[in-house]
Amino acid sequence: MEGLSENLENYLETILELQRGNTVARVKDIAEKIGVLSGTVTSALRTLSDKGLINYKPYSFITLTAEGEKIAVEILRRHHVIKDFLHSVLLLDEGRAEENACRMEHAMDKIAINRLVQFIEYVHKCPRAGDDWIANFKTFFSREKITGASCSECIEKSLENCGLKQTLPDDSGTPA
Repeated sequence: MEGLSENLENYLETILELQRGNTVARVKDIAEKIGVLSGTVTSALRTLSDKGLINYKPYSFITLTAEGEKIAVEILRRHHVIKDFLHSVLLLDEGRAEENACRMEHAMDKIAINRLVQFIEYVHKCPRAGDDWIANFKTFFSREKITGASCSECIEKSLENCGLKQTLPDDSGTPA
């Protein structure tokens, strides 16, 4: 989000997660989850409070303001979209997908994230993509080779699966 560092975005995301689980967040819980000292958390909380993104008073519970929650929800959404793409489409293991999503979520704007969501939906819904396409990609990146039928055979199979029969030109451009 504009005007927020990656660090402050992580605090908002953490507070949202704690708030969803416990209704409120505490300095101790935030410090533990992020892996920093309480003094470091306190400094970040003051900054977020000054920006009107959290409700915070020393030695009290922390909650997100409406604006803070709106931003935190968007950060979490970006995180989940990127992680899903890395794991389900690019087939990274879940741990690696999580680590990379944590870094990437702060660099992508809403338009890029929305386009990524559309691409993921396309991959899962398009008859020429879907699970077969992802499985073929897995074989491709592990062997650097596309397996199975030619493109025209693949498209014909996809059309048949959708109840459409069409004669397509073969890969050389000659009608089948």
